[in-house]
Amino acid sequence: MVSSHDFLKDKRNKNVKIYVNGKFYHRDKAKISVFDSSALLGHGIWDSLRYHNNKFIFLKMHLDRLYKDAKLTDIKIPLNRNQITSLLHKTVKLNKIKTDGHLRIIVSRGIKSTPYQSPKVTVTKPSIIIIPEFKKPDTKVYKKGLKLVTVNTIRGPLNVQNPQINSLSKLNCILACIEAQKKGADEALMFDINKNIATCNSTHFFFIKNNCVYTSTGKFCVTGITRQKIIDICKAKKIKVFQKNFKLKDVLEADEAFVTGTFAGIVGVNQINKKKFKINEDNLTYKLSQYYLDLINK
Repeated sequence: MVSSHDFLKDKRNKNVKIYVNGKFYHRDKAKISVFDSSALLGHGIWDSLRYHNNKFIFLKMHLDRLYKDAKLTDIKIPLNRNQITSLLHKTVKLNKIKTDGHLRIIVSRGIKSTPYQSPKVTVTKPSIIIIPEFKKPDTKVYKKGLKLVTVNTIRGPLNVQNPQINSLSKLNCILACIEAQKKGADEALMFDINKNIATCNSTHFFFIKNNCVYTSTGKFCVTGITRQKIIDICKAKKIKVFQKNFKLKDVLEADEAFVTGTFAGIVGVNQINKKKFKINEDNLTYKLSQYYLDLINK
């Protein structure tokens, strides 16, 4: 079984320095209070960034998403964008990351005086954690592709738990992932509340039919940065691209399918339920992946 997050092991990860609330700690000593909102209730947000060829990829868009999600979850990040940017650069410099870096930034509500939901019992400023890793995608996943399966766990409405937010409360996606793996798949293909295909549990979903590219409206997805870049590439290259509602029947009649994400970029899909797809360099998926590589290598 593979995943879009498969990476090559790197012994340098044993000694990374992790940022926690103002200080850097060796991986083994990086800790957070058991009373932190992230541990007690999953009240917080996160974002992942890729550091490639001595630069962060699409940094502004990632910061836009982070601050947007903070506002939607009523968390006031105690550092401004310039301070967060400086901290991210300090993290890669301290860890001597030049390329193939992957950083997870986490912002929680903060530490509480007692295990309870209300923000009124929060007694500190929001907690900030930055976890850097040397993380190079395993090329095997690009050659093999992913097997997806539809699951019963759906993406819920905005007024239940907004699926557009990159929140620490990922139970919805975790349950979908567990369900898919029990069915022998690599990742879950999830429906929205209207029985349209929405997204995958950890990536964004696209399919191709007659050289046209399709993805969902985005209403029931995390704000996708790589997803948007693929849409932009299609428009720039005069490839027809549609953001619309579609059913499972449409997907199973597709010529190709792929998923996108910050870490792996574009990964082809080799199977959805019982429908199989060929993965080769003649595919439009492959061409799009090359266009995407050209973009990040600028």
